[in-house]
Amino acid sequence: MGLVSLEMKPGSFRKAHRWLGLFFSLSILTSSGSGILHNVMTYTQPPPPPARPLGGGVAAERIRIPVTEAIAKLPASDAQAINIRSIHGEPWYQIFTSSADRPVYISAMDGRVDPLQDERYAAQIASSFLGGAKVRKENYLTAFDNEYINIFRVLPVYRFDIDDAKNSRVYVSTMTGSVTRHTDDIRQFEANIFTNFHKLGFIANKIARDVILTFLTLGAFTVACLGIALFFLTSPARSERAASERRVSKPLNK
Repeated sequence: MGLVSLEMKPGSFRKAHRWLGLFFSLSILTSSGSGILHNVMTYTQPPPPPARPLGGGVAAERIRIPVTEAIAKLPASDAQAINIRSIHGEPWYQIFTSSADRPVYISAMDGRVDPLQDERYAAQIASSFLGGAKVRKENYLTAFDNEYINIFRVLPVYRFDIDDAKNSRVYVSTMTGSVTRHTDDIRQFEANIFTNFHKLGFIANKIARDVILTFLTLGAFTVACLGIALFFLTSPARSERAASERRVSKPLNK
């Protein structure tokens, strides 16, 4: 009985390896293919935009309103952070509060409050990044979507488009004062292929996506382990030893 079970063991491993390998081959193909694309994308996709603020320098000599006076203009005087931004050549206090989703802008020249200055500042950043091109606001994102995914980290952001052949677009954060992502139709097509094939981005539910990815990876790992086991179970030395044992056992069975 021991010899029979020993002889059947490689066959059982081979059968399991064959069918599991067939089942999980699609996962291996998509992950390896998109992995190749990922290497290509390091040359076709632009590097991350610089995080430092874009635009001209601040004209410090034009600042007339002290920061204490600017803060006093806030409804609740609950300033959390303060920046000085140069917007169209004028210095502005950019004040983040705990009670507002967007920063409050107060002119450092005359103390006026402008509720539209955040969008104007974002448009200035986008235009400056795109070489002075005329930009068009397309969206204001407070959550990640299929194009601006969570690897870009910063929210909220404005999306600005320009009317060129590539349909170029940039995502702008007025909090950092910089472009957080620059893409176009061709680059986004590559990114979509990688996201959908390598990370199963077409599955909206993150928990379900992580479970499926883990299952597929575990399956590929199991197939590899079976292949290693088959290598040793079907080695020439083992096969010769099993054949020799069968020849010796035949007279005994008679």
